[in-house]
Amino acid sequence: MFGLFKSDPVKNLEKQRAKLLEEAMQIQRSGDLKKYAVKMEAIDKLEKEIEVLRKSKNN
Repeated sequence: MFGLFKSDPVKNLEKQRAKLLEEAMQIQRSGDLKKYAVKMEAIDKLEKEIEVLRKSKNN
């Protein structure tokens, strides 16, 4: 019952990932490939965190 109002950390990370993907797309369109690479690296780290959380949730 008390877990009803807890936020799901995976959902929060997925929202952050979606926001970063949108920003990366805009950066890529502007032609700044260095900033794009940095943003994609951050997205990759978030994806790894999401994967770890999902695995720990299933066990």
